[in-house]
Amino acid sequence: MSDFPLFALSEEHRAIREAVRAVCDAKVTPFAADVDEHARYPEEAADALLASDFHAPHVPEQYGGAGADALATVIVIEEVARADMSASLVPAVNKLGSLPLMIAGSEELKARYLAKLAKGDGGFSYCLSEPDAGSDAVAMKTRAVKEETSEGVFYVLDGVKRWITNAGVSEFYTVMAVTDREARSRGISAFVVEKSDEGVSFGAPEKKLGIKGSPTREVYFDHVRIPADRMIGAEGTGFATAMQTLDHTRVTIAAQAVGVAQGALDYALGYARERQQFGKPIADFQGMQFLLADMGMKVEAARQLTYAAAGRSERGDADLTFFGAAAKCFASDVAMEVTTNAVQVLGGYGYTHDYPVERMMRDAKITQIYEGTNQVQRIVMARQLLAGVQSEL
Repeated sequence: MSDFPLFALSEEHRAIREAVRAVCDAKVTPFAADVDEHARYPEEAADALLASDFHAPHVPEQYGGAGADALATVIVIEEVARADMSASLVPAVNKLGSLPLMIAGSEELKARYLAKLAKGDGGFSYCLSEPDAGSDAVAMKTRAVKEETSEGVFYVLDGVKRWITNAGVSEFYTVMAVTDREARSRGISAFVVEKSDEGVSFGAPEKKLGIKGSPTREVYFDHVRIPADRMIGAEGTGFATAMQTLDHTRVTIAAQAVGVAQGALDYALGYARERQQFGKPIADFQGMQFLLADMGMKVEAARQLTYAAAGRSERGDADLTFFGAAAKCFASDVAMEVTTNAVQVLGGYGYTHDYPVERMMRDAKITQIYEGTNQVQRIVMARQLLAGVQSEL
């Protein structure tokens, strides 16, 4: 029998997991219920992640960041989501918002903003969706009009972005806007907008089912005038950069899903061992054992697919689009199933706020929706398969 390269985390990756878990045990888990109950930003978690350099681990070392690879970043997000999904959106959204710069930004732009992100001078959010442009992002209406003056070249932005994670908290925003209406997707450009830019404002926080600690707001651009050197890449390349970004960051959503599913499974296992019915722990009943076995099996399958996708993200493999969509879709479906079953394990107790699994179930739902619904992910995967873009097994 030929040798088979069994997958295992490196010592460095295991050490990262242990370090993040320690931070979460001390500064994330103890505050998760209060963050959810009062729909407040997880300040304790955000501060602890910043202090330990886990707030934006993906930023390269040359800009003052930790220089974590894609798998290490996935592990960070997974472990934080295991404790609190809202808190995991700190590193996840910082990557989503800043990755367009890493992909297509000028060296000057990367040095300016990635260094600020690494130092904790402000988070990065991502502005793609609009009230009438969700899955159909090309239908966006936010526009950027070029203006040449004696002071230099500027772009003036007008429009509205919706469903923007951490809006109002983040200092920096990657904004997609139309620069050429006739060119459709090739007429969309990307820009860095700062919270302090004149004309930038925010709507009221959305009242959401889950991830209540992560503010979701509309962002308004009212004649926001920014210098042309804040364009990310060439004019008209913004949509391509946005789609390339999502290929990578869908893997981080998969990591969130794995994390919240693992958190729910961990709690359900502990409860099943302790809860007594008919004179013995409910974990002794075969029906319960089968339920727990299915939960554990699916969480591990989701984790392995997510890690495989992270490897492709790091290498930039040709089949990343398929694997990113597959990991996000599969892991989020697993997260919804596992968290729901965790509530079932706890029975009536699971349905109350006194136990964390109902929060985990509510939080898990968003992973099936944001960064492309799972229906969209299946379309993406099918197109990749039909085009023959999939690695040989």
